[in-house]
Amino acid sequence: MQHVTLLPLDLCYTNVIFELSSDPHIKNALGITVENIEDTKTFLLFAIEEERQKKSLSRMIVNEENEIIGLTTLKHINNEKKQSHIGSWIGYPYWGKGYNEATKKEIFKIAFLDLQLSYVFAGAKTNNIRSLKAQEKLPYISLHVENKFPDEHAALEKEVRSPCSLHVVSRENFLNWLKLQNEEEKYEGIEN
Repeated sequence: MQHVTLLPLDLCYTNVIFELSSDPHIKNALGITVENIEDTKTFLLFAIEEERQKKSLSRMIVNEENEIIGLTTLKHINNEKKQSHIGSWIGYPYWGKGYNEATKKEIFKIAFLDLQLSYVFAGAKTNNIRSLKAQEKLPYISLHVENKFPDEHAALEKEVRSPCSLHVVSRENFLNWLKLQNEEEKYEGIEN
């Protein structure tokens, strides 16, 4: 698995984030309107304020070469229900290199260990096949939970104005998977 570091948003990286997010592969998949660098700066200021108000938590994804490769966000954080939704994007030049799983591992550690959430919902438009396939690869995710969480599903579809699939990662499933990963790493470190 690749390794990534998650860093707080910083306006000094607006240019890099603008370049990555203005690529048609990203813009079209997310349905965002990034016309100029000021749009990106406005978005970053909004995300920083949302985090200050504890409504969301956004992080820049940094790879092993210290390159910013995308963003990941825990949004709609509800401390009463102990849940949130996740949104992530990785720049097109970094697709297919294993960064999605590495990113999810780090952001879910924040969600379940630091924020003590119970559920993180991962939704995607039904026509966003690439995102759905990426979610399906996560070994700790529960797929197609629309009927189990109808209110979350309805809110997601209303927000994005499109039919969506809804998946969820539970604290229990993720922490069990993480424990297994840590045990495998220890085992691999034992010399014969």
